[in-house]
Formats: sequence, structure tokens, C-alpha cells
Amino acid sequence: MTPVYLDNNATTRVYPEVVDAMLPYFTEQFGNASSIHAFGAEVGGALRKARKSLQALIGAEFDHEIIFTSGGTESNNTAIRSALQVMQGRNEIITSMVEHPAILSLCDWLEKHEGVVVHRIPVDKQGRLDIDAYRAALSEKVALVSFMWANNETGTVFPVDGLAELAHEVGALFHTDAVQAVGKLPIDLKNTDIDMLSLSSHKFHGPKGLGALYLRKGTRFRPLLRGGHQERGRRAGTENAPAIIGLGVAAQMALGSMAEDTARMIALRDKLEQGLLETVGHCFVTGDPLDRLPNTSTIAFEYIEGEAILLKLNQAGIAASSGSACTSGSLEPSHVLRAMDIPFTAAHGAIRFSLSGETTEADIDRVLDVVPDIIASLRQMSPFWSEEGAQPGGFTPAYA
Repeated sequence: MTPVYLDNNATTRVYPEVVDAMLPYFTEQFGNASSIHAFGAEVGGALRKARKSLQALIGAEFDHEIIFTSGGTESNNTAIRSALQVMQGRNEIITSMVEHPAILSLCDWLEKHEGVVVHRIPVDKQGRLDIDAYRAALSEKVALVSFMWANNETGTVFPVDGLAELAHEVGALFHTDAVQAVGKLPIDLKNTDIDMLSLSSHKFHGPKGLGALYLRKGTRFRPLLRGGHQERGRRAGTENAPAIIGLGVAAQMALGSMAEDTARMIALRDKLEQGLLETVGHCFVTGDPLDRLPNTSTIAFEYIEGEAILLKLNQAGIAASSGSACTSGSLEPSHVLRAMDIPFTAAHGAIRFSLSGETTEADIDRVLDVVPDIIASLRQMSPFWSEEGAQPGGFTPAYA
């Protein structure tokens, strides 16, 4: 049985080309980039090349607008804390109810322990931001607006360019958690009003434990980590040279294959959704059907538990997840689906299938062959299901 991996929003396989590029920097070219001797200079040159590759992927105007970090979580924390420090006299943050815990957990802490006022903007049943509520929350008290570019669970894409313009109208900084967008969507930051952007290498076939924070030139900033002079004094600590070099190669590969990969993933995603909707009753696709990541499909199967579905899928050699990977061990419905007002009977049975450029048609055929029987067998054990159909209280979305 050939395994099928459809959990690429949690992490991706590191490309062999990325691994090959990294290996020499563990044993042969092992110098510290901060050193002035030849060993360090050689590594320093490789880091500059990697920085330029990432610059090209995200459309930054200058390569020094990129600060390497340990990942998306550090980048998010750095952006938020920096904004609160530099925007004197402003103590409010605007974010959404469907952000990643790396944003929401910090906002909860700041609200509880540091007196920061947090506005959490709601979304509709398709995960789209309530723009009117956002406009109402904007004021000259807001230090930072932080909205994700694309949702990690539903794939819904926010119109971050326009949201950034609105933030600037009241003098606030704008940050976007683009962890799920980079490498999947075309990004051209130099032609936006976005001040800061977070990304993570392992979401587009680079190594784990490495990310970056884009900081637009001229944006006031305070480091989260202080110490050495690395990253122009904006992020202390010896650079993780092998990982940065790997990220650079992954960025090059993502930029070169994005158009082809996008077309293939959309076709496979649509085949998956159409096949399941036709063969499995009482299920629906979540998220914006028109403005969504090309690789992401979260399908809510009513009247059964998502954890049970995942166990059955795993036994069949298929990897998927129930909402965010960071909360997949919890029996509570996803905070994203709760914010979308998806009923309890459906939110508990939501499964996220996330594809990559490596996903094949055979992978999708395997899922379509296995899932209907899994759902049927689990519903036979559900107290909310009968041979005549679902019990009252079901949910019929506006689209299905």
C-alpha cells in the first residue's frame, strides 16, 4: 500500500535538492558567517544568495528587508511586540477571529497581562472577513493590524492589500501572517502597503525551524531578541546557515514551479471535492469557494467525529488532519469553524486535505476510493444517524 500524504499545510516534504544544498554547510563549509576569515566569508556569501532568492519569491524591493527567524511563530511575535513598542500612544491591535494560535495566543496574553485592547474581527460562513466591522474598529489608537493572508484550515484568502491601505489611513502598521500563502500564491510586496510579513520555510518544501520576517524599509522596529549584530542588529543569534541556504533553494524552486503547480493542484482539489460531494451525503466544503488557496480543501462530514475519520484514514495509509495541525489532538471543534458559525454536528467532522505540487491523481483516486466507506461505517455507529438519514438539526450551507 503506497502512503498518501495530504497534510501539506502542516508541513511539506523537504525537496531532495534542498537537502543536497544544505549538507555541505554542516561538514565542509561550516564557518560562522560573522567571522572575517575565509570560512566565514564563504558562508556569508551563500546566505546573501539565499536572501535574494527569498526576496524574489515575495517581491520585496530590497534583500535587507528580510530578517531570518526560527519560524512563523517568532516572526509573528516579533512583529506584534515591535509595533506596540514603536507606536507610542497607541495600545490597540486589530486581528481576526480565525488567526493562527501564534497570533491569537499572544493577543490574549497582551490583553490579559499588559492592558492591550484587542479587536477580533468576525468572519462570515465562508470565512470571509467582515470589512464593515474592521472599518469600525480602526482608529488612531490602533498600533497594528494583523490579518493572515490565507487561512491554514479553510484556505480562504483575505484581501490583504486593501486591508493594509485601510490601516495606513489611520496611521497604523500592517502585518500579515503569510505562512500558508508564501510559495502558493504570487506575492509582490513592493507594490503593496504591507509593512511586515511572516513566513515559514517548511510550508514550501524547505527545512523546519527556519522562517523570516519581511520588514519594509523605513518601518520603525524593535528587536525581539537582543545580543549580537546578526541580521543588521534586528535578530540576534548565529544564523542557521544550512537551513537558510535550504530555504533559498526552496524559494527558487517554488517561484519556478508555482504556475504549473497551482494549475495541477486546483484540478486535483476540485476532483477530490466533486468526487466526495457526489458519493458522500451530508457533507460540504468550507471556506470561500472562489478565493481560496489552490491546495486546500476542508470538508465537513456531518454526524461523525473527525478524529475517528483520521484514525481510519491513517489505517488506510492516508494522512490528513482535522483543522489546524496545532489543535488536531483536541476534541473541541476548530476555533476557525466555530467563528464561521458552522454547526456542532458538522464542525466536529471537518477534515482538511492539503495538497502539494507532488500530489498525484493516483493519490486523489485512492482517497475517493477509501473515504465513502469510512464515512458510511462511522455513521452506522453514530447516535445522530439512522438508515433513513440524518437526525434533525443538520446544516445546509449556501453552497455545497
